[in-house]
Amino acid sequence: MTLNRMWMRTRDVRARLRMMLTHGLAGFGLLMLVLMLGDRASVGLGIDSAVASADPAPSIPVEIDSKARINASQQKLVHHLARRYRVAPEVVQGLVGDSYFVGREMGVDPLLILAVVAVESSFNPIAQSNFGAKGLMQVVPRFHQDKLADHGGENTILQARTNIAVGTQILKEYIRNSGSVESGLQMYAGAVDDGSFTYSQKVLAERDRLHQVLSGSLLVTNI
Repeated sequence: MTLNRMWMRTRDVRARLRMMLTHGLAGFGLLMLVLMLGDRASVGLGIDSAVASADPAPSIPVEIDSKARINASQQKLVHHLARRYRVAPEVVQGLVGDSYFVGREMGVDPLLILAVVAVESSFNPIAQSNFGAKGLMQVVPRFHQDKLADHGGENTILQARTNIAVGTQILKEYIRNSGSVESGLQMYAGAVDDGSFTYSQKVLAERDRLHQVLSGSLLVTNI
């Protein structure tokens, strides 16, 4: 083999080596790129999977005040009273619930409580008389400081639940002391000298109407 042919062969080998090296590096780079993209895809897939498979945030239960719970039958009262006294049903629902709760706790007919509220304030929780009677059951704070103290003092007199609780406590005492519902109601109104029992008849007529609503004999739509 001549020197010239040896040089040409050597150059050819170098060219092939250079080509192989170039293609090899390109292939290696391509391989690395695929691996990198694969890793990123798998990481992304892992995050998405974790989010998708994670349990949803637990819903926080809304605490329902047991005092304001009413059943389907009592809901009739809500519709009736809301229409009759033009008060928002949401407000009346709370008052009906509170009246039933207080009535059960104190052993007083809840419908009697609601009837007194209707006559005294027409379900206006901020009603006030010239005599100083306040709230749903028109309680006079200066005469019942001891009872109000159990509920946080006189400043709570316009809170619906406090007013209903204190008013019912007063009414119960008057009924017990007088010996009858009629006489107790007259004492509650400060009308013990009214021999015609006008106030008690008005309250009891309202209570009878509420009984009729519950029984279905008085249709709310006819109010």
